[in-house]
Amino acid sequence: MDTLVTKSTGALAGAAVGDALGGAAEGNTPEAIQGRYGGFIEGIVPPFNEDWRHARPIAPYHKGDGHITDDTLMTTALVDVYDTVRDHLDAHAIAEHLVPLLIGEQRWIPELESESLLLHRVFLAEKWLVARLHYGHVDPREAGVGNIVNCGATMYVAPIGIVNAADPEAAYAEAIDVAGAHQSSYGREAAGVFAAAVAEAMRPGADVASVVETALRLAKDGTRAAIDAVAQAAAGVDDWRGGLAELRRAVEPFDTVGPHYRQPAMDARIPSRTKAIEELPIALGMLIAADGDYREAVLGAVNYGRDSDSIAVMAGSLAGALGGVGAVPAEWIGGVSEGSRIDITATGPAIAAVARDVWAADAERAARTAKARSAFETETAVR
Repeated sequence: MDTLVTKSTGALAGAAVGDALGGAAEGNTPEAIQGRYGGFIEGIVPPFNEDWRHARPIAPYHKGDGHITDDTLMTTALVDVYDTVRDHLDAHAIAEHLVPLLIGEQRWIPELESESLLLHRVFLAEKWLVARLHYGHVDPREAGVGNIVNCGATMYVAPIGIVNAADPEAAYAEAIDVAGAHQSSYGREAAGVFAAAVAEAMRPGADVASVVETALRLAKDGTRAAIDAVAQAAAGVDDWRGGLAELRRAVEPFDTVGPHYRQPAMDARIPSRTKAIEELPIALGMLIAADGDYREAVLGAVNYGRDSDSIAVMAGSLAGALGGVGAVPAEWIGGVSEGSRIDITATGPAIAAVARDVWAADAERAARTAKARSAFETETAVR
């Protein structure tokens, strides 16, 4: 397996594992998680609520037992869009290709234990894509305006980082464009920063410090401030098991949801230049606290609770890209693939093949541009 495929598979299988492990803990406090499972979660666990079908009627999903959630379903759908377009994406590609996948193709949904439309599983903020783009015919570049501001776009843009591997600036720009169809404000900003961080993690020779530096260099406004605050706090955490509360305190001033995750404050998730989503800063904090170790970064994210599946997706993607698929415990890959009835290693080689096609097209475009610009030099020489 070559380096690109190894790192791509590490990023996406690593994200899927984090998603499945974190899904069981989602929405709960660290104390509640430890009470339910008799200590910290250390791997694949059963649902938090045994009566999962009726515990939350708005979300009757079978989380736990190695089931991936909407984070991975959306990531896989974005890989499928890339596989179709085989070039860089923009907001219009979301309208033209991703939305039809959400409403026109039945897929196996592990949490529903049946085949269904992706639309029937995704969260309300992702259903927005269908309402705005398919039914509202809104300009895709502006369709994210008005949606609740959350991590919905950030959670599935790792493929953008892979396609733009080793070019964080390009990954940031592409993700900002793509996310315009889905999110605004700091929700859109986080998508750009996360894609850039993945692009840096994909670079051979990258490390935790370079990933965090990339995120800080490109992030704007409250997103940058939140990442900086959590990174500083994480630098003093030797083991996430004793640092969960410290990381939460660092991000809390920037998080609009409030202390009760299931009961967000009335001013939660509205546009702001001073706020940030919680998930990305905490994921980077876990990466720092774990010194890049995949297992520890993901377990820290899972046991943090709150939006633990999305935090673990981001931490797992970054750690998996840094270390390659070999960094992701094989027993977790096997358990999640079996529990979800989906080969979570399949998307890595697929997006790697797309990336090579895109890079070839990029090289051709760059050559044409260089040739055109050479006329300016010829003109100067004649003068």
